[in-house]
Amino acid sequence: MTVRVVLADDQPLIRSGLRVLIADTEDLTVVGEAATGTEAVRLAHAACPDVVVMDIRMPEMDGIEATRRITTGTSPPHVLVLTTFDDDESVYGALRAGAGGFLVKDMALDDILGAIRVVAAGDALIAPSVTRRLIADFAGRPEPAPVRRSADGITGREREVLTLVGLGRSNSEIAGELYITVATAKAHVARLFTKLDARDRVHLVIIAYEMGLVTPPR
Repeated sequence: MTVRVVLADDQPLIRSGLRVLIADTEDLTVVGEAATGTEAVRLAHAACPDVVVMDIRMPEMDGIEATRRITTGTSPPHVLVLTTFDDDESVYGALRAGAGGFLVKDMALDDILGAIRVVAAGDALIAPSVTRRLIADFAGRPEPAPVRRSADGITGREREVLTLVGLGRSNSEIAGELYITVATAKAHVARLFTKLDARDRVHLVIIAYEMGLVTPPR
């Protein structure tokens, strides 16, 4: 299956470079380009992409607000933020808005292509440098984050799956660790989305921490 991609970046050279890179792959195709946040939102609805690769700093509407609008609704496309700005405000803003991935532009090109595939599959992916900072911030809080959800409504197996999602495991890795099929792992994750009212996999990671299923390193 070919992953349909919209490129949203106000720098023509960045869009051109990504377009050429994607053109050399067999499983990815560019179906639209946007130079503003407003245009990104329009294309997200008109071009029916699987993934929108989104910059944060753009004219008319920033990438965080564009992500929020794109991920609202029924069966929205996934959003992969690709930016030069990895400050805390940008990271938390993008994840809260519903982004399924957060990368910085100095990553290897092959890693960016791989990230598009991962996000298209519904998995979460955050640049390692950003992940380390997020975990360090979480671990440095004087009090644990308040638990806003109970695990009572999920089964024991779903609890195991949620724990592994919280540890950053992909569906394939979950299947391997629990000795189940990938299809079964996906079904468990889908049920967790519904039961926990989670908008995406990153949200499930946050919930796993809030429930105390995953303990940040200290």
